[in-house]
Amino acid sequence: MDRRVFLAGGGAALAAGPAFAQNAASYRAAAGYSAARRGVSLVVMQRGRIVFEDYPNDGAPDRGWELASGTKSFTGVMAAAAVQDRLLRLDDLGAASLPEWRADARKRRITIRHLLQLNSGLAPGGIGRTPPYADAVALRAVAEPGARFSYGPGPFQAFGEILRRKLQDAGLDRDPQAYLQRRVLDRIGVRPTGWRRGPDDLPLMPQGAQFTTRGWAAFGQWAMEGGRGDVDAGALAENFRPSATNPGYGMSWWLLRPGLIPPGPRQIMAMSPQGYAALGDARMAAGAGDQRLYLLPDRGLVVARQASFRGMRRSPDWDDGAFLRLLLGA
Repeated sequence: MDRRVFLAGGGAALAAGPAFAQNAASYRAAAGYSAARRGVSLVVMQRGRIVFEDYPNDGAPDRGWELASGTKSFTGVMAAAAVQDRLLRLDDLGAASLPEWRADARKRRITIRHLLQLNSGLAPGGIGRTPPYADAVALRAVAEPGARFSYGPGPFQAFGEILRRKLQDAGLDRDPQAYLQRRVLDRIGVRPTGWRRGPDDLPLMPQGAQFTTRGWAAFGQWAMEGGRGDVDAGALAENFRPSATNPGYGMSWWLLRPGLIPPGPRQIMAMSPQGYAALGDARMAAGAGDQRLYLLPDRGLVVARQASFRGMRRSPDWDDGAFLRLLLGA
């Protein structure tokens, strides 16, 4: 069987832990569910320690996989670092850095927070069809800022251009990926195995990052711990505060709670009220092919799951609630 499973400490060690610690059978059941849906890796961390790993279907601990829209969660972290570095504030107007927005009655009122909450009013662009930074800045404003949630890549690319200009004005490397690496990822000890770029040779902000599952989980642990002083704690906390237009979306992160508006009609993340309640304050980064990074602070758990999805027309039959019920032994 082409599969490698690692259980740190063994089932007895887990059983001896706190009441919320899950046993090996629960993790294996969740791993089986993931593997049957083209999963290539599953890493479970409890209180910062890896307690379970599974690498089916050609997965491996040192192999990176594209996160698809799971990449988006890095943008909120970039913003938190930039707040600490006094490059920007979340409620700064984008037009302060983009003079081309100042003549437009809607665009001149768009803030950085609006862009990262996906309620800026900019035309979102097609999912999976990421415009270059300049094209994203030129997108029409089709709604009032803060009026409605609209999922798509355009606002993240517009944020990328704002951050690029802020870095350049400060005399720093203008590349947002280089900024993220220096300010955050190097401090965690994580490096992407790849990151796709657009025709402008700038990193794609809403998709394209590739990480090992261990690396993605380590990033999740750092975020769940409040950034460990590496970024502005208040700005990072805004990543996990529901927006007025989508109770299930913060600032580039999904929040698993009632009222969540999913990315599209075929992408269901809904659970029962009891299911949400069992998770507590759950956060998630999510991408096509059902790439998932779950942060479950009430349980001290970080769970990263990756899958092979190239060539697929749509995601396999994945249910977040079913997977989490298995994982948590519910």
